[in-house]
Amino acid sequence: MPAATMEAPATEAPRRSVRSFRLDTTFADLTPAERAVRGKAARAEVPRASHAAFDPPPDRPDPIDLLEDQAASRVPELIPVRYGRMAESPFAYFRGAALPMTSDLAATPVSGLSVQACGDAHLSNFGVFGSPERRLIFDINDFDETLPGPWEWDVKRLATSLEIAARENGFADKQRPEIVQNAVSQYRESMRKFAGQSNLDVWYTHAELDEMRRQFQDEFTARQRKLVDKGMAKARTRDSMRALDKMTTLVAGQRRIVADPPLVVPLDDMLPDQRDRAGFESALVKLIDGYKRTLTTDRRYLLDQYRFVDIARKVVGVGSVGTRCWIVLLQGQDEADPLFLQVKEAPPSVLSAYAGASKYSNQGQRVIAGQRLMQAISDIFLGWQRVTGLDGQVRDFYVRQLRDWKFSLDVESMVPRGMRMYAGLCGWTLARAHARSGDRIAIASYLGRSDAFDRAIADFAVAYADQNQRDYDHLVQAIASGRITAEPGL
Repeated sequence: MPAATMEAPATEAPRRSVRSFRLDTTFADLTPAERAVRGKAARAEVPRASHAAFDPPPDRPDPIDLLEDQAASRVPELIPVRYGRMAESPFAYFRGAALPMTSDLAATPVSGLSVQACGDAHLSNFGVFGSPERRLIFDINDFDETLPGPWEWDVKRLATSLEIAARENGFADKQRPEIVQNAVSQYRESMRKFAGQSNLDVWYTHAELDEMRRQFQDEFTARQRKLVDKGMAKARTRDSMRALDKMTTLVAGQRRIVADPPLVVPLDDMLPDQRDRAGFESALVKLIDGYKRTLTTDRRYLLDQYRFVDIARKVVGVGSVGTRCWIVLLQGQDEADPLFLQVKEAPPSVLSAYAGASKYSNQGQRVIAGQRLMQAISDIFLGWQRVTGLDGQVRDFYVRQLRDWKFSLDVESMVPRGMRMYAGLCGWTLARAHARSGDRIAIASYLGRSDAFDRAIADFAVAYADQNQRDYDHLVQAIASGRITAEPGL
């Protein structure tokens, strides 16, 4: 196993001891048998049953302190929007609380086998998007926190998200562990299958929805088949042309992004002074030109055929609220040829204070490198750049298409059987992502054939879902007491 080194915390807030995790390709020099021995040795040192425990220490950092610490570098007027969204439900809180959970995970057992971790692998961060070949692909679709780290952290976050979502949907006590264990067992069994495949076979593996629809045809009820078909049809409409119709209007013959403050604020509204606006647009042109250099030659050539039309700040997600995110409207040969790009700030990963800093000096590059390593097929316009923002601070950003058949399933409408199947798909997808970067043979050997690990993670998910409920109640109380300000309904 790779050696772990101690590093100082990234901030002054209370932190767990930090071990530095790095991707290790030296296992390629070992035989499959030697790699399997490596996994069994890790299991002897850190038994699978040890993952069941979650025992927060008396000096556990206050999650509100961690969230406030994280908010210090974000857009101040948007922080109440973030807290308002997190206060909607325990699951909404969980989505925004990747940092507090990472702080907790840092004190849990790990095997020492590193992968490129997502860092925020909850079930709503899996979804559908379009491949360059115009096929619908299912994969992880959020990588803001990606960093080399323990594979167990991603599995535990996914499992806990399923437990919390199942509780909110009112599923019975017997149904919830079945859902969670299906995700973990699919992860374990899939990792074992990937362990027996060649490097190229693992690399080329991906989940096409049309093929999955045919494969699971007999397992779907008529209602589920209808919902899947409806979701696939909806996904195919979520593109730049649809975004143009929904998000823009004609003003004096020019396309302009429609304001919806504070969620969407066009640059014209943020900087009414023409000289200030011209200066920022000039900086934007430099950002796009610099970002183009991170693309391959063919994609840079394609992007050169588009011209800038408009830009607006946009609030996205739950955990990302308050980071600086811009949507940029570009136009090709005519109005029927639009392209929306999302330019999103990339602060350091929440994992960095607990798993070591990124080897990339540019945090946008960290996100893109991690996404390309974990995803089977990535957006053709992925890139990064560093730029000075409106506040005069130098910040890192990554760029991708705003919409390219992107679609996430509605968790709240899932029935137990549907969530169980979805959990298994997420487990398979996470295993495939981890198998691309980690020692899949050692991890498979660690997991073994029995369901010991599955049951341990299901127990952990219950314990951490209870903790998440307490933390959510703490947030609601902090809002009620005036300690923090929340803006609901946005």
